[in-house]
This record gives sequence, structure tokens and C-alpha cells, in this order.
Amino acid sequence: MRTPNLDRLAAQGVRLARHYSQSSPCSPGRACLYTGTYQLNNRVVANGTPLDARFDNLALAARRAGYSPTLFGYTDQSIDPREASGPDDPRLSSYEGVLPGFDIGLEITGAEQRAWIDWLVELGYPAPADADTALLLESDRPVEHSASAFLTDHLVAWIGRQRGPWFAHASYFRPHSPYAAAGRFAHAYDPAAISLPIAPAAARHPLHEGLLRHPETAAPRGDDAIRELRAQYFGMVSEVDHQLGRVWQTLERLGQWDDTWIFVTSDHGDDHGDQGLIGKSGFFEGSYHILGIARDPRHPATHGSTVNHFTENVDVFPTLCDALEIDTPAQCDGLPLTPFLRGEKPPWWRDAAHWEFDWRFTRIPHGPHVWPWDRRLERQHLAVLRSERAAYVQFGDGSWLCFDLAADPTWRTEVSDTAVVLAHAQAMLTWRSQHAERTLTGMLVEKGGIGRWPPMPGRYAPRVRRENTK
Repeated sequence: MRTPNLDRLAAQGVRLARHYSQSSPCSPGRACLYTGTYQLNNRVVANGTPLDARFDNLALAARRAGYSPTLFGYTDQSIDPREASGPDDPRLSSYEGVLPGFDIGLEITGAEQRAWIDWLVELGYPAPADADTALLLESDRPVEHSASAFLTDHLVAWIGRQRGPWFAHASYFRPHSPYAAAGRFAHAYDPAAISLPIAPAAARHPLHEGLLRHPETAAPRGDDAIRELRAQYFGMVSEVDHQLGRVWQTLERLGQWDDTWIFVTSDHGDDHGDQGLIGKSGFFEGSYHILGIARDPRHPATHGSTVNHFTENVDVFPTLCDALEIDTPAQCDGLPLTPFLRGEKPPWWRDAAHWEFDWRFTRIPHGPHVWPWDRRLERQHLAVLRSERAAYVQFGDGSWLCFDLAADPTWRTEVSDTAVVLAHAQAMLTWRSQHAERTLTGMLVEKGGIGRWPPMPGRYAPRVRRENTK
């Protein structure tokens, strides 16, 4: 793929080569990103699962730091029903809600995509039936009229109006299904030159088998069809890169390029044909291995460097808190990436990446059950620990897989050494134990309340919000 503007950002920032999302689809992945918590704690398991209002998030943190955080795009976070005005509250009818704390510069999802569609009609295009149809027809319109261009137009105009420090969250929908790149980017890649994806293994877990039969996750059949899909996906990536280039140019024109902290990442990846799958689901890392580029203009000595440690989207919120010089909430499971941005190599960093996937929303068990003691829905869940050596997948029904990535990075060869399997299973148990919910675990109700314990000697000490009863 050709991404000159992301390449430029990486050359003038720090590239996170092993950066991972912690869940999919969109809402679960974003809940981890926005709150700095793993799914095992935030419990957003589907598009539409409410985000508990007790969680802090990066928009609220930016507001505490004196900014007016402004959204361009979408956040896909469902309202906590306890915050609703009643059963008729319209916010209970859509998962595409706005994360608490954000002002809205441009909302461009769901019904709010109507603004983009209305603009297309004003330009003389026939009115599409819905947003998906409008996106599918992007290949027939010039790139200047794409959904990503519409967002960028509003973003750069807004930046130009700011007269002081500002905070923006530009949340581009692309790349995403439907697989149709905008304008000239629909023809930027020759399908015949696109390599074929990784084929699925002959022996497959039942979940993988089910995804291969599901119409939303099964890759199209035939080499020509899958090459065309991949060509369109690559084109969508290049088009968003083009739009980001417009943002970089705006920052330079306004003299703000060397005074703006930038982090580029995604809520999930896409299998685009690997393992016979498309979209984001299951346990393969195509759905979770994502881009991560951070540019802190205060540390030019590290610009152009690459971090090969495992980093995660739960690290973004703590890193942002460090950049804003405010306390990191105790809820955060992630770690500040600040040492890497300064050129340090913390010896205590994690040695694996982690993600989860819950599919209770697609395979509801039938038969009698006793609520809330029935735990069959919790069996429709998996967690992955991916190390240098292997990837261990634990399913809620007790089954498991362990892929030998050292021997075969395509996730089609299982580990034969039981000692390796045991070590990874134990590591997953340790991971879950060390990240149990801890909102109030850092204080004791005595002598006026004792706050969180100080960091261990020799470790990086992130700013952590003190819990105190005074």
C-alpha cells in the first residue's frame, strides 16, 4: 500500500510496529481505546453494549486539562441506560452515540450521515437510499466528494478558526466495508498485481468454521473477487492517507506542525481474505494488529524510530494524560508510551499482546435458562495472548488453541510442545489476575483514607489519580 503521509508522520514521529486493538467490532474496540481498559473490565462486548457511565475517558480527561475536545466523525458508544431520560429516550435506539465529554464538530454516522448525503444531493448527485448505498457508490464520484473528504473539509476549516490550544478527534470511517474506494483511489491498485490472502487451514475450530459460513465474515469466493476486494481496501487506506496529508498541510500553513501532538491508530483491523475471512471478528490477528504512530514534537531526537515492543490501544489514554500533564485514572489497564517517545526502553514492559472477542450477539443459545445464573453467553467469548513465540486462544467453553508463530506466522500450525502451551495458558491467567477491576482497591478506609501505593523503585512513575476520602 502507498501511504506517503503516514510514512511522513512515522519519519517525524515514533512508529509502533506491534500495536494492537483489544477487541472488535467497533464499539468494543473503541471502549478499550477511549477508557484505557480491557474488555474484561469495561464489558462492552458488542455494538450496542452500553458503556458504563462510571468510566473516565480521554475526552473527559482533555476537558479537565482545559481543552474543549471536539469530535469529527463518530465514537460508537452506547449510552448507559441509567443516564437516559426514560424508555423513549432516542439515544437508546442506536449504538452510534457520542462518547461523553466531546463537543461535536461534525457527526457522520447513522442518521447524522444525512449531512454528507444532503451535500451530495446539493452537488447534483441522485439521492442514495441510505448511507451504505452512498458509500458503495464512492467509486463513481471524485475523491473530493467522499465521506472522508467531507470530514476533512470540516476539520481543517475548524482548525483554521481556533485561536488557542485545541483538541480534535478525527474519526474516519474508512477503510471499512462496503469495499469501494473513492474516486481515483478505486483504480489505484491493479487487482491482478494484488497477492492472494492466507488460505484457511484444513482443520479449524468451530468458531472459525461458523465465521466462514456467515455472510458478513466469509470472504468472497474466487481469486478475482478477493483480489478486487483487497485492491479496494488498499485504495481506501490510500485515500484516508491523502486526507491526512491535507491535515498535515493545514498544520504547516498555520505554523502548528511543530506544536501539535498527534496519535494515529484504529479501533480494529480487517482480515481482507486471510483465513477465508473479511471484516473483523474471531481470534486471528488480522482483525487486531493495527497501525500506531505517535508524534510528540517535544522529543525530536526519537523521530523516525520504530518500537518493536508489544503496544496496545489501552496505552493511548495513559499516554495522552502524560502529554496533557494530568493524572492518569486508576482504572487504566494500559501503560503510558511516554518512555518510548523519549527514546527510553523500559525493561518492565509487557512481553505479549492481548485481545478479546465476544460473539454472544450473533449466537444466542436456545433452551431454558435461569437468569442471571446461566453462564452460557459467557462461553461465547475468547481471549488471546500473542507472544513472540506463540498465540494462545482461550475460549469460554473451555476449548483452546495455541499457534506456533515461530514455525509458521500464518496462524495455521498448532504448537506441539505442551510446555509451551502451559506457559502461555499460565501467562493468560496471570494477565487476567493482574488486570482485575480496581477502582477502589488502591485505598483503605482508615485515618482519613490512604491513596494509591507509590510505584516500585526503578520503574517509570506515570501520573496516577490519587484516591482519597478527604
